[in-house]
Amino acid sequence: MATATPATRPTLTIAIPCYNSADYMDHCVESLLVGADDIEIIIVNDGSTKDDTPAKADAWAERHPGLIRVIHQENAGHGGAVNAGLAAATGHYFRVVDSDDWLDRDALSLLMTKLRLSLSKETPVDLFVTNYVYEHIATASRKVITYRGPLPVNRPFSWDEIGHFGRGQNILMHAATFRTQVLRDSGLKLPEHTFYVDNIFVYVPLPHVRTLYYLPVDLYSYFIGRDDQSVNEPVMISRLDQQMRITDVMFEAYRLPDDVPNKRLARYMASYLALIIAASSTIALLKGGEEGLQQRREMWERFHRHDPEMATRLGRHHIVYGSNLPGPAGRRLSLAGYRLAQKLYHFN
Repeated sequence: MATATPATRPTLTIAIPCYNSADYMDHCVESLLVGADDIEIIIVNDGSTKDDTPAKADAWAERHPGLIRVIHQENAGHGGAVNAGLAAATGHYFRVVDSDDWLDRDALSLLMTKLRLSLSKETPVDLFVTNYVYEHIATASRKVITYRGPLPVNRPFSWDEIGHFGRGQNILMHAATFRTQVLRDSGLKLPEHTFYVDNIFVYVPLPHVRTLYYLPVDLYSYFIGRDDQSVNEPVMISRLDQQMRITDVMFEAYRLPDDVPNKRLARYMASYLALIIAASSTIALLKGGEEGLQQRREMWERFHRHDPEMATRLGRHHIVYGSNLPGPAGRRLSLAGYRLAQKLYHFN
């Protein structure tokens, strides 16, 4: 793990996992160059072999010594790249920006001001939450995900002050800037060679977060609509086993609500986990046939072996129940609900 004295540590480390990203990584990196000398950018070249990602990454580091560093590693998948970035980070705060996404420069400058102010306090904020934007290439649509309503605005607060999160308001990786030590204290270690680890990245550290701050700016632009993206529906179906793996890790991370003393946080985490379980169930339905149904049955069998009480309780959650309706008619209704949500929230 890289070390630095407190006086020399940057305020924020931004890790950029890159795998054959040459066509779009420049836009990502450029969006992070806001003229601040207390940002550390770590480009993690995750075993790229099909394009000039390694050379581009090195060129960026040569142009901005002291600001941009490069890690070249054998391919370990998105989780392995994030692990490498976190291990090497020297910043007080840490966030991830995928190489085909970007940050709004004005919003990033404002976030940096808030992070610096937080670090001047005796007890810095553990988690900053900002808005993110779905930028859909196929439909040319743009949908902003905000947290007005469930979260107080422009001030530090605790889990005791959070309200009810609406559909689509879960705190995803795109919205999260964690204090680096919180991530390390949580023991966060993402699975390698597995997609959808961003859910673990946010979920596992949450009980270690004591204070939050919601800054209502549209910071992160999440680019969706490419055929090869992990959230593209055919790709999700082909990677159902990986989605199930992520769901298992999250289910086994905590016994809810017993392991989370704050009741409001425990309720939020249960709803978050329910959404991930529902996603796995729905992808199994989209896959169709006996194989998909068998994978779904085996998922529930694993849940009941690990914690039958929590499995039963989560199975009654409305979003989980709605994605697991029995019989052929129930499965058709579950898929209809998914299609409606897809139109409303443009998540893939």
